[in-house]
Amino acid sequence: MRLGGSCQCGKVRFTVESETPYPFMYCYCSICRKTEGAFGCNVMGRRATLRVTGRRHLRRHHPVMREKGKRPYRSEGERCFCAACGTHLFVLDRRWPEGVWPSAAAIDTPLPTPPEQVHMMLRYKPRWVPVAGKGRRYPEYPELSIAEWHARHGLTAAARRTRRTPARRRRSGAG
Repeated sequence: MRLGGSCQCGKVRFTVESETPYPFMYCYCSICRKTEGAFGCNVMGRRATLRVTGRRHLRRHHPVMREKGKRPYRSEGERCFCAACGTHLFVLDRRWPEGVWPSAAAIDTPLPTPPEQVHMMLRYKPRWVPVAGKGRRYPEYPELSIAEWHARHGLTAAARRTRRTPARRRRSGAG
């Protein structure tokens, strides 16, 4: 699925191809909360297909990671924002060079409704932030990645093609 997104002021726009476009995983970590609002939600795209216009307005930030008993350090994940309006647009991470993780809030293309939600990093959620809706809840990371969740639910492009193939064969009279 081709996704189009933009910042609030319109100076930065992007497109990306995604086989995992369902916005199902809500993150309550301090990084998502402080860069996106009460919680964050990303989908996943193929980095090789990412096209950005207004790149001169794009700024990058490596969040500070804080773990109990360890010194703070910079994340390898790079959050990309519009310098003019501050909209968080997407995450890049050189440890996973094939991926890009657009913020669902920055996507302008209508996204499909997920069959369920997953709430993660709840141990970092402030009391004032509600956890709305049903869905599995995790104090930190869930058991499935974005790609694994889509595959388990049969929601990847490959799974959708597989489900449609037998019907096409029946209609065409092929075996």
